[in-house]
Amino acid sequence: MPRGKVRVLIVDDSASVRQILQTILSEDPDIEVMATASDPFAAARRLEKELPDVIILDLEMPRMDGMTFLRKIMAQRPIPVIICSSLTEEGSNVMFEAFEAGAVDIVPKPKIDTRQALLECSTRLREAVKSAARARVRPRAERREIEKKLTADAIIPPPVQGKVRPTTERIVCIGASTGGTEALNDVLEMLPAHCPPIVIVQHMPAGFTAAFARRLDSVCQIRVKEAEDGEPVLPGCAYIAPGARHMLLQRIGLRYQIAIKDGPPVSRHRPSVDVLFRSAAQHAGANALGVIMTGMGDDGARGMLEMRKLGAATRAQDEESCVVFGMPKEAIAHGGVEKVVSLHHIPREIMLWYQAGHPAVAG
Repeated sequence: MPRGKVRVLIVDDSASVRQILQTILSEDPDIEVMATASDPFAAARRLEKELPDVIILDLEMPRMDGMTFLRKIMAQRPIPVIICSSLTEEGSNVMFEAFEAGAVDIVPKPKIDTRQALLECSTRLREAVKSAARARVRPRAERREIEKKLTADAIIPPPVQGKVRPTTERIVCIGASTGGTEALNDVLEMLPAHCPPIVIVQHMPAGFTAAFARRLDSVCQIRVKEAEDGEPVLPGCAYIAPGARHMLLQRIGLRYQIAIKDGPPVSRHRPSVDVLFRSAAQHAGANALGVIMTGMGDDGARGMLEMRKLGAATRAQDEESCVVFGMPKEAIAHGGVEKVVSLHHIPREIMLWYQAGHPAVAG
């Protein structure tokens, strides 16, 4: 994290958008807008004079598009870049291209239609900037103002010791944020088709998660899909929480199913890892494995501790392999993590834990 204020360069061809972004960021005492630029050429001239801690970049601009500029930055002088775009579901393939090119986060253009919408997107933008400033970016080949930080109590009551009903079904719960899209790809791609059921909260805006799930599904042996309210949770499948909605684990009899709920942001996020983990503590207990991965902030730390207290196994991604060692660090500090592992060992940890409860599952 830079000492002093996080210095930001905004690159967008819309003067009104530049002004809105500058106003939102300037309201945070820990952020300074170093400069704004109307296109990548103007931005490049500014970069010759001084370097920001974070760049906020539009994708559709004249003379040079944002994707090309992103690749040039990552190839020549890596700086944390946040894509601020009006991308929709139909255009979301561009989002994954941006992550692959080196962007650390993507946020939608600020919505000013209601005060609440502006407050939420303002908080999201400021959190993204601070997160990006901590991110580790490596060279690549060129090619919400919510006044109160709510806990999971806003969505689901705390779990009670001894209330978990017995079941033989094991389930994996994963939480991730900044850097998580690529990290999840690495983990899920390595899992065999006979893996345990997996429920995932990845901090993403509404409209992106369905395409994210389809993209993972196309490269994985397991089935990956956006979660739907009321659907059963099955082995060999991973379920991604829909953007801007909370996902909970429930149980009907001895089988698990998914509940999708609206509600306020928890730990400043919706979907929230804390909400998912708490529901897993309640309904799965010792039959759950909680995994917390790269991301800024403390979402998931309290929920993971609740899981561990009710007998769940817990793992955290190590600092070296994280883009941002925030969420795992907080979970460790809260006492909820029993083992810290590198990213490439997480698939092995999942399968070893699953096989321990299901001896008939092969290799």
